[in-house]
Amino acid sequence: MRGLTKQTLLYTEMVVAPAIIFSKDGPGRFLDYSDIEHPIALQLGGSDPAQLAQCCKIAKEWGYDEFNLNVGCPSDRVSAGRFGACLMAEPDLVADCIKAMQDASDIPVTIKHRIGIDDLDSYELLCTFIERVAQTGCETFIIHARKAWLKGLSPKQNREIPPLRHDIVHMVKKDFPHLEIILNGGIQTVEEAASHLDKVDGVMIGRAAYETPYIMANADQLIYGDTRPVITREEALTAFLPYVDDKVANDVYVRHMAKHLFGLFQGERGAKAWRRYLSEHMFHPQANGDVIRQAARLIE
Repeated sequence: MRGLTKQTLLYTEMVVAPAIIFSKDGPGRFLDYSDIEHPIALQLGGSDPAQLAQCCKIAKEWGYDEFNLNVGCPSDRVSAGRFGACLMAEPDLVADCIKAMQDASDIPVTIKHRIGIDDLDSYELLCTFIERVAQTGCETFIIHARKAWLKGLSPKQNREIPPLRHDIVHMVKKDFPHLEIILNGGIQTVEEAASHLDKVDGVMIGRAAYETPYIMANADQLIYGDTRPVITREEALTAFLPYVDDKVANDVYVRHMAKHLFGLFQGERGAKAWRRYLSEHMFHPQANGDVIRQAARLIE
């Protein structure tokens, strides 16, 4: 992704606080990344202020540009652990978590959340939640423009069944002009993201950026005014391969990188053959970067 866009802020997947604190392999298993990935934010899950503060103290040494508390994940497993979207019902606890994270380091702390959960989905409750969290000094709110049904819907269904309400997030920005409001949910292209920037301060693209990563290739030009030519898929892949070779040389299986490349050539001739070749060869114990190189030759 960093090969496709130099300026877009990237987020890690959500890492739960106990995983970082108690990992038998050490915190680096969850916190290591390549310097080329900056700017990058660490997304944390948890509901224990002390644990979250400890994570921020540990992660500060890794040089992240932002810490983000996930209060939007709707999975049953996450809710059972008392983190994710269920925390929207406990704004005071969320505020305590944010404050503890802020006190643990000087790295900016942000929050990602839904517009509501279950029957707690009125605009008034959403505003109450934002007001309480903002009292900590938190200034950036990434809002997934769907409510979450914590009982009865899977995480996948929660990304599709509750209706998208971009208008709600637009309204939040109007009512909280002093806060940085980032829209998330259902955005499929950078062009679509740009269409919202007169109503909110920024846009997060999640699922579409993962499934069809090349949609991000013109982000620097369209959003940030970069005058360099848009990078091609082939150029991005060529730039990525030295990273793959380095990781394989350090005992990382190539499948851990190849599996994230499936969507790179989505819509191109040969994309199906590309995906098939990767899936058939990346699991071989001796597989290396040549698996990706061979697969790329199938693109017409």
